[in-house]
Amino acid sequence: MRGIVFREFLELVEEKFGLEMADNIITSSELNSNGVCTSLGTYSFSEMLQLLTHLSTNTGLSIGNLLLVYADHFFGVIKKSYPNILSIYKDPIEMISSIEKLIHIKVRKIDPESELPIFEVIEKTDNSLTMKYNSSRSMHFFGLGLMNKTFEHFNATATIEIEKIKADGTEVRFVIYKN
Repeated sequence: MRGIVFREFLELVEEKFGLEMADNIITSSELNSNGVCTSLGTYSFSEMLQLLTHLSTNTGLSIGNLLLVYADHFFGVIKKSYPNILSIYKDPIEMISSIEKLIHIKVRKIDPESELPIFEVIEKTDNSLTMKYNSSRSMHFFGLGLMNKTFEHFNATATIEIEKIKADGTEVRFVIYKN
């Protein structure tokens, strides 16, 4: 995983749970990076998983809920750092369905080594979208959170259903109904 993902996660932990909590989850984990990372560095997903697990243990929040909170934070980073990506779209369904065609292509131009999940559009209408998420990591709640923030960005609402295709969450079907 790229360092920006770690840096922003630790920044979120400091903002929401305090510097002491950030220090606690770093020192409780066995991190090759020792919790020191650069935005452009590459780090093991196991480090992120350790940080999430220790934060979950210390806060009582599930890893899924923590990923939703993190997605909320990370969408703000995208909005601030890459407003041109958001300005291309006028509708949340259109934006979400374009993840592979445009957004991930732009991310790969910025970071060619990024390991991004695959979002395959199964069916799309003006008010609904069915997508399959496939990743070596179970971070579908992060994707769900980004989808929720996308609808919020466009002052719209949606009902998003998640169906795990694989029990470990590495393959998931999202069914989105715009309200």
